Amino acid sequence: MTTPPVPLRAWYLVGGRLPLKYRDWVFHQATKPTWLAWFVVRAFLQVLPLTALITLALVWGLGSPLPLALACGSLGLVVGVYFAVSYAIESTDHRMTKYGYPRASASTFRKERNTETDQERERRYNEAWRQQD
Repeated sequence: MTTPPVPLRAWYLVGGRLPLKYRDWVFHQATKPTWLAWFVVRAFLQVLPLTALITLALVWGLGSPLPLALACGSLGLVVGVYFAVSYAIESTDHRMTKYGYPRASASTFRKERNTETDQERERRYNEAWRQQD
């Protein structure tokens, strides 16, 4: 697996696309256990400039009070990140198709990796909470 240099990783983190020679690294990023946390960071960094621009436009362009503009910008940021996270699985799978992977490859890989853990967790839950007749 070829790891991209730091500037390219920063570019990827803010929403940029990496060359195909880094496709294995991108797949690893999309399937590692902390993939959702990194997805949230990536979504936050993508929405932040637009919400900052809107906040500044409200203050300078429309003469809005600063606290109101900050509240509107913050709400926009929260809604933008929430919307992005709502479609995290689909978005990540779509990103993988851009790197040549089959549809739903990242989510399938994560499900297969977690199958044993999920089965063990379900077994323990059933032992603790389900009545055995």
